[in-house]
Amino acid sequence: VQLQASGGGLVQAGQSLRLSCAASGIIGSINVMGWYRQAPGKQRTLVAAQTSGGVTNYADSVKGRFTISRLNGKNMTLQMNSLNPEDTAVYYCNAKLGLTVYWGQGTLVTVSS
Repeated sequence: VQLQASGGGLVQAGQSLRLSCAASGIIGSINVMGWYRQAPGKQRTLVAAQTSGGVTNYADSVKGRFTISRLNGKNMTLQMNSLNPEDTAVYYCNAKLGLTVYWGQGTLVTVSS
């Protein structure tokens, strides 16, 4: 089982990035796919998630700026607009199948002011 995240990088405040996550080796339907982030010295927190039925959930800090999309059952993107330095973190993709949770390796997003 592997979750491969990509798309991170260094951008200036106000710019955009799109992260992608591809799941492989997973047999069965993924119930929820999501993105979490962890800034230096802070806990990992939810950024956005989407169920297989299309229900989405966003952290208050990213509502209106970030959009999660599941392209099919095992791929998703996170469109991040109007980035600010507070968005700087390692972003992890996450997949839940029943009680089992899988994590990707993380992709670094750095936003300069």
